Amino acid sequence: MSNKHTSSLTSRIVIGMISGILLGFALQKLMPNGSDFLVPLGFFDISIRNLFVDGIFEVGGQIFVASLKMLVVPLVFVSLICGTCSLKDTSKLGRIGGKAIGLYLITTAIAISFAMSLAMVLSPGEGVNMANSSTFVAKEAPSLAQVLIQMFPSNPFAAFAQGNMLQVIIFALLFGIAIALSGQAGERIASLFEDLNVVVMRLVTILMNLAPYGVFCLLAGLFTDLDIGTIKNLGMYFGVVFFALIIHATVSYSVILKLLTGLNPIIFIKKMRDAILFAFSTASSNATIPVTMETATKKMGVNNSIASFTVPLGATINMDGTAIMQGVATVFIAQVFNVDLSISDFLTVILTATLASIGTAGVPGVGLIMLAMVLEQVGLPVEGIAMIIGVDRLLDMTRTAVNVTGDCMVTTVVGKSENQLDIATFNDENAGQKIEEIDFHHLKENQ
Repeated sequence: MSNKHTSSLTSRIVIGMISGILLGFALQKLMPNGSDFLVPLGFFDISIRNLFVDGIFEVGGQIFVASLKMLVVPLVFVSLICGTCSLKDTSKLGRIGGKAIGLYLITTAIAISFAMSLAMVLSPGEGVNMANSSTFVAKEAPSLAQVLIQMFPSNPFAAFAQGNMLQVIIFALLFGIAIALSGQAGERIASLFEDLNVVVMRLVTILMNLAPYGVFCLLAGLFTDLDIGTIKNLGMYFGVVFFALIIHATVSYSVILKLLTGLNPIIFIKKMRDAILFAFSTASSNATIPVTMETATKKMGVNNSIASFTVPLGATINMDGTAIMQGVATVFIAQVFNVDLSISDFLTVILTATLASIGTAGVPGVGLIMLAMVLEQVGLPVEGIAMIIGVDRLLDMTRTAVNVTGDCMVTTVVGKSENQLDIATFNDENAGQKIEEIDFHHLKENQ
């Protein structure tokens, strides 16, 4: 297999992204401010918006995202059980969990500290007019005690149906430990789950090959209605958040990876390309779990016993990208309302946002909920969130890519610390590229 062929998935995804963005902007020029464009065809007119934006792009994009989400629960459940069964010493789970959670919280604290420092230097909120801002009503976030209680499912099938990842993780861990302790019966069940894992990963491979089309539909629809004027009005805020996200993903993670493992950060970043593109396109860490798992195990060389636990856990509680948005937004809103933040306020923001990354896990709209909590802690008006909602969609895509990168970095670090990382696989630039080998025409001929 040539290198040209093995690198084609990334190339196709990039082509799909660029094509979707360009087409979206073209349609926005054709249909400004949400208007429609009618093409006369005989006795009736064809609506371009209904046919493409609300039709082909919406259906294609949503089916793609739904297909990825469809795999999340079975992939996490089956893979985590396989990983737990493969551990000779089940007490290692506590050590692995402690390392993963500790690293996730540390990177989140670093992210928000860096973001607030950058915002203080660049002052994105100076000169912004709040006269026409609307009111933002924040949802109430659950307490940390509630989250801890709700981590344990009273009905595991309900957890599967609702996609409650923390509950799925807990049940899979307990089920995997029970299998490991059940002797020959457990060995037979473990063998079944190993086979299931192969089948699920093959399904992941099939969907990854169809990704360019889904990415095209998602971005074409998004950029058709993206309000560029809002981004221009909040250009300084947008620029500071975006810059902080890029620096954290490329510099902070690279430094941590190098210090804790000695591995080459450049190789790591290169191997993250597919997962980053998926995360950016879907704006969902959970939807990207199948791709992140594939990247961590096949490309980075992390053993499934580690990745099956740290990746879904990170997708649930790792909020580095969101923390950066919160840090910049807090300083931005404080500057807009001419409120001076003290050192204690800064420390409160860092502590609250870091702990809230676990406390609000699994809550819809988690970024804005966490930001509302942070603002209330330091006495800033929650209504200020209304100003940044307009540019949050595009930033949400970028911070999801950062979160996924953080998930893989922590997974790699934990894998290396547990001697569960294949160095040769990590250093092999072509490792994991076999996902390109599916030939649908060949499959059809052999049926």
